[in-house]
Amino acid sequence: MITQNKGEWSELYVFLKLLGDGVLYAADADLNKIEDLYYPLIEILRKEDEQVKHYVKDSPNIQVKDDKGNVMLKLPMSEFESKAKLLLEAIKKYDSTFAVPEIEKFMDIIKCTKVKADSVDKSDITLVLHDCKTLRDEQFGFSIKSKLGHASTLLNPGKTNNFIYEIKGNLTEQNIKEINSIGTSSKIKDRLQKINEAGCSIEFVKIESDNFYANLQMIDSQFPLIASEYLYQRYTGTESSIKDITEKVKAANPCNFNKDLPQNLYEHKIKSFLTAVALGMTPAKSWDGRFQATGGYIVVREDGEILCYHIYNHNEFQDYLFKNTRIETPSTSRYDFGYIYQEDGKNYIKLNLQVRFI
Repeated sequence: MITQNKGEWSELYVFLKLLGDGVLYAADADLNKIEDLYYPLIEILRKEDEQVKHYVKDSPNIQVKDDKGNVMLKLPMSEFESKAKLLLEAIKKYDSTFAVPEIEKFMDIIKCTKVKADSVDKSDITLVLHDCKTLRDEQFGFSIKSKLGHASTLLNPGKTNNFIYEIKGNLTEQNIKEINSIGTSSKIKDRLQKINEAGCSIEFVKIESDNFYANLQMIDSQFPLIASEYLYQRYTGTESSIKDITEKVKAANPCNFNKDLPQNLYEHKIKSFLTAVALGMTPAKSWDGRFQATGGYIVVREDGEILCYHIYNHNEFQDYLFKNTRIETPSTSRYDFGYIYQEDGKNYIKLNLQVRFI
């Protein structure tokens, strides 16, 4: 029996619903369907254990073909539609991990051996869609995010994500011991406040991972500094959403941009960062600036509607990420940050960057 969590079942739900609907609609920045912007489905390519199967729309049916073009099965689209509804009900009903026996039986019928297809780079599903503007069929990889379960992580935490700040000013050994011993629920904020009360300030030095630093410079040469300011504002303030923190970063203006100019420079740069992460950039792997999820994002709404942010509606995608993400505080012990340490006679503190959907 197969047991999976809501997010994993959601990926299979997208697969089944797309084959049942035969079309993928675009979303605006607030995750509303754009009725006149859609992409007819041609086929879904599903890779499992190095084998690729093709689920081809041949209305009113779906043909399942092997990689040589042999037809293995033909089923009405309505079968996929009804099973998608059944799976949606199960996802809404259960918590944690759970099994859906009827869906597992259907998976056997349609030659589907896994709930979650083998990932290709950052893509969770590979589609061939028809572009009504260019009149061409194109293959795209999409990442899937579901709002049916817990909020998904956009940028996973890791020691690679630690930003290192030097503490400017004098701290005694007793000061350091007292500050590091603070164990409140908001301990990082409280420790930073104590550092400030001791007459000290913190100044960004570098990122623990040279690779992540270089990746951020691919976005903008000053983006490591900008990201360090986002972290500082998050850990010293009460706001956690990217949108709200952006206002504080603009006021702090770490890059000394001309404030008289009308451009939303910090907003533009953080949107570029969020998009890069969403479509392929990770802290640990060297990034060449190219996107891996070549189509964009598919989002499963709470009501089961599936909508996409295609690379073509880039502005709506960036606005969605900007409005729907926040900086999360991960485990300080697991990722080794949030305390004062000494190196070469100087005092430092690390802050960790994790981004999660709201």
